[in-house]
Amino acid sequence: MTDTATLAAADAVLVACRAAGLRVATAESCTGGLVAAALTEIAGSSDVFERGFVTYSNAAMHAMLGVDAALIAAHGAVSESVARAMAAGALAHAAADLAVAVTGIAGPGGGSAAKPVGLVWFGAARRGAAVRAERHVFPGDRAAVRHAAALRALALLREMI
Repeated sequence: MTDTATLAAADAVLVACRAAGLRVATAESCTGGLVAAALTEIAGSSDVFERGFVTYSNAAMHAMLGVDAALIAAHGAVSESVARAMAAGALAHAAADLAVAVTGIAGPGGGSAAKPVGLVWFGAARRGAAVRAERHVFPGDRAAVRHAAALRALALLREMI
């Protein structure tokens, strides 16, 4: 079940997309589909939400979104370049106008000095525009990081409209 703040953010995306005639796709790694779930928890979302990709592994990012394996090898799955490629790949593989991508380290393990637990990279793409990327380090446990990342992804979508 999605919390009130997340549902409100998702609803704002859907309302704005309807008004603008835009459709949305998501590409998620560390959030495991939370952004897509928030959007689709709202009745009638099918007129806006086109599809969601949950690409938790590097192989899935490559196979489903076309993220170059060499890019992942060079920069790691949690990187600006991969977040941008994920967002662009979601647009390329969906009949959508907007896409948001999320890749990060939710923890509790897997972090390093260069890439700490809580690090999340976002990619946001709109057809005909440059892909935008953002880096955040969210505090808290795994659930808190994932929740914060899903909220930021929804906010990015809203900003791209």
